[in-house]
Amino acid sequence: MWHTAGAGGFDLGIFDQGVRSYARFELPRSAIKNVHHEFPPLVSLLGDHFTPLLGLLAPLYWVWDDPRVLVVAQSALFAAGTPVVRRIGLRCFAHTVPAIRDRAAFLAALSYAVGWPLLVAARNGFHEVAFAVPLTLLMLERGLARRYGAVCLCAALLCLTKEDLGLVVGVYGAVLLWRNRRGGGSRARLTGTALLLLGPAMTAVTVGVLIPAMGGPRQYYWSYGELGADFGVLAHRAVTDPGAFLAVAFGTPVKAGLILWLLATLLFLPLGSATTLCALPLIAERVLSDNPNHWTLTHHYDAFVWPVLLTAAVETTARVHRAAQRKAAAPRWPTAAGGMCAVALNAVVACFFGLGALVSPDHWTPSARARNLVEAAGLVPDGVTVEADNNVAVRLTARARTMILDAYPRGADYVVMQTAETTFPFTAPAQLKQRRELLLAHGYRRIWAEGDTVLLRRVDGTAVVPGTRLPGPDSTPVKDVPDPSLGRNLFTG
Repeated sequence: MWHTAGAGGFDLGIFDQGVRSYARFELPRSAIKNVHHEFPPLVSLLGDHFTPLLGLLAPLYWVWDDPRVLVVAQSALFAAGTPVVRRIGLRCFAHTVPAIRDRAAFLAALSYAVGWPLLVAARNGFHEVAFAVPLTLLMLERGLARRYGAVCLCAALLCLTKEDLGLVVGVYGAVLLWRNRRGGGSRARLTGTALLLLGPAMTAVTVGVLIPAMGGPRQYYWSYGELGADFGVLAHRAVTDPGAFLAVAFGTPVKAGLILWLLATLLFLPLGSATTLCALPLIAERVLSDNPNHWTLTHHYDAFVWPVLLTAAVETTARVHRAAQRKAAAPRWPTAAGGMCAVALNAVVACFFGLGALVSPDHWTPSARARNLVEAAGLVPDGVTVEADNNVAVRLTARARTMILDAYPRGADYVVMQTAETTFPFTAPAQLKQRRELLLAHGYRRIWAEGDTVLLRRVDGTAVVPGTRLPGPDSTPVKDVPDPSLGRNLFTG
């Protein structure tokens, strides 16, 4: 990804600028995010998504000051979930003989490790899902172990990972109450009640108070216009017209395909466990959304629900095995065969999403255009302002005030661009060629070129490029308009 210039300014560059700010003991700010979406310059990333837990990664920059430290950290956090899944398997199969228990735990851990959602998330650079995956697993595992103090700690950390994860915490509280309705101890019921009440309350406070306090615009990420203009209208409609929610959730084939895919890749086993309910808020956010980017499998969103669905699948498998043991001397092979089928299915799906490509030399070979972009970026001096092609912007965030090349000129000292391929957020190469000619006609000079890649330098500080826009203190944030072609295919986005 890095070697082939496939890591974008959106989103790896944004998180790099944010965590880099934490490392300087500052609020997390990103010039890429603020300029592109025209947020006021002092708005921090906490006014975009409430993710203060990312500050824990700041010390890594004191060791290795490079954006790739986030990619390594995400891989390590994903890998940390493997022994947790193994412990989940051991607890769920504690009723059986050690040989079957150990085999089941191993297969569960292997299914997690080859899971396609983690592969897709890793391919998309870095996101807050890096913390969400192991923390969700640890919360569920500690719940199975009846270590409710640890459950509460994991739940609190999840609420600091992303604002909507408080809803997952709340549903898990309801699951704990349900499972301990006929006993289980007062601590279990107290923990369930606390999570049920405080999880959603934390989400409400974060969205309604903390994010606006950090400068974030209210309703910026509201993507539910088909159901209501705000949460109050949506909640009222949920009571008066619940059929509208079903119509929106299943009105597009891709949305139904998303739900079917998430369950089918685990052999529909999650349907046998109440733990699956914890995934409902996250899935509902996507299928009820107006934004087609939320409907496909090409982004990192599936990794948020992967720990929940996998844990539910293991619980269901263990319950089936326990029931078979009670009826008769159950043969050992059905559980092993089912586990192997789940592992094999996930491995095949992961290969479909690119796992198999990792063994191909072509996958690691950068194109000529990628090499040219990297070379052009290397010629940009330290400490300047630069607008860069999204695919190479992250190469500059460590040493320059970096913005991505987008719809408006931003008056940067340097511009790194190519004109042959469409790159986010442009929709056609012709737009890139027009930008190049516009800059050359208004104060910029070509100082390096190779093929269709150029490095431009601003040589006339008095020349104003038509259409130049830089956000100021009173800027009104704008949102990207999704490509109309999105949302038609589950596997493209």
